[in-house]
Amino acid sequence: MAESAEPAADVESSCEEVRGILSRVGEKWAPQVMARLDSGPRRFNELLRLEAPITPRMLTVTLRGLESDGLVTRTVHPTVPPQVEYGLTRAGRELFGIVHTVVNWTDKNLEAVHAARAAYKTTNG
Repeated sequence: MAESAEPAADVESSCEEVRGILSRVGEKWAPQVMARLDSGPRRFNELLRLEAPITPRMLTVTLRGLESDGLVTRTVHPTVPPQVEYGLTRAGRELFGIVHTVVNWTDKNLEAVHAARAAYKTTNG
């Protein structure tokens, strides 16, 4: 007997979760911050310098969002003043690999996508 299809409510819930993750990594600064953290933990001010012209507030918002999804860890070292480092989690590194693949795909296919959009616009107004 064939297995039954997944209930519609489960599919809808799963799609909602996927949209949430895609939304997070689709934020303006998230892929760049993840790329900087892919090589190892970095301090806030180092990230701020590397990602100029990001504002401190936007970097904070981006890091908090990635941390809330379990993609980034925040480690406070007990020094005076306290030193804070951010790093990718295992899940963050795995997801960044996928994002990196999408970036590469985009680089290879962007001209074709632009051509298709222009053709569509021409024929469909």
